Amino acid sequence: MNTAVFSSKFDQVCYILDKYDHDPHMLITILQEIQAEYAYLPEDIMTYVATALGISPGQVFGAATFYAHFTLEPKGRFVIKVCDGTACHVKKSTLIIKAVEKKLGLTAKKRNDDSMLFTLETVACLGACGLAPVVVVNEDVHGAMDGKKMEVLIDEIRERENAK
Repeated sequence: MNTAVFSSKFDQVCYILDKYDHDPHMLITILQEIQAEYAYLPEDIMTYVATALGISPGQVFGAATFYAHFTLEPKGRFVIKVCDGTACHVKKSTLIIKAVEKKLGLTAKKRNDDSMLFTLETVACLGACGLAPVVVVNEDVHGAMDGKKMEVLIDEIRERENAK
C-alpha cells in the first residue's frame, strides 16, 4: 500500500475515533467503520485504537476475533461466499469451491487470488436453501450455481473490472 493512501486512511481512523469521542463503549462501531476503510482490521491500527480508547489491545483483538463480521486478513475487492450448508452440500457446492480454487489458483490456505481481486470463503449457510447451491459475490446472490457458471461469473467480473 502506498504511504499517501495509508496516511489518508490513518487520518480517517483518527476522524472515526474523534467522531465517537474516543469512547471505549463504541468499540464495535469504531471497528466496523475502520474495517469499512481498510476492508479488514490491520494489527497496527487495532493497537492504536486500544491506546486511543485507553483499553488493552487484548480487548480490541478479543472483540475483533469474537465477531465473525470482522476480518484480520485483507480481502479481495470481490468476496465470493460459497454456501456449504446441508442443502447446498447435497447439491454439490464442493464442486463450485473446487472450480473457484482452480480458476483463481487458490488453496485451502490461500484464499485471495494474486491480484487481490477475489477472495473465496466457504460459509455454513446463506439462508437461501431454495436456491441451492448458492453463491454470494459481495451482496449479489447467485442461485442454482455450478462450477461452469461460477467460472463464467468470474470472467464477467474480470471483464467489467478491466473495462474500468
